[in-house]
Amino acid sequence: MSFFYKNFMFFLLVLTTAVTPLIVSSSYERGESHNINSGELYKTWHVNVTNGMSYNKILFLHCKSVDNDLGIHNLDVGHSFTWKFKPRIFGKTLFWCYMASNNGHIKFDAYKEDENFFYRCNWKFCHWIAKDDGIYLENIPEKYDEFCYKWESGRL
Repeated sequence: MSFFYKNFMFFLLVLTTAVTPLIVSSSYERGESHNINSGELYKTWHVNVTNGMSYNKILFLHCKSVDNDLGIHNLDVGHSFTWKFKPRIFGKTLFWCYMASNNGHIKFDAYKEDENFFYRCNWKFCHWIAKDDGIYLENIPEKYDEFCYKWESGRL
């Protein structure tokens, strides 16, 4: 085989391996195995954080990833902060948030590459709600707010 032909075949192999996960898609139902490297993972995702607390409590919010600092936000009751992104193709995408209010503080992963997490977010939209007793994630397919984290006392 010629040098050119070998390099061309290697290029096709690499291209096929890198692009195939981006174009594969399948449906997901609870209990069914799902490949988190499928094309669904690499579409645009939205993450929303809402202050659902009572009595005009202000929610201090600071979210970031390794690559992006989304800034500091002070959310009034009923207000939200939303961001969108495409997950990294090579490497794991992770966004984490720090929240604080009169109720306490908490640090948690707002987006992580996890099959059960993707299911609850309906494979495209994660909605976190800060309530008086803790932090909830809207379980979109099952239509309820799932309690995830209790406020820790004090502030960092």
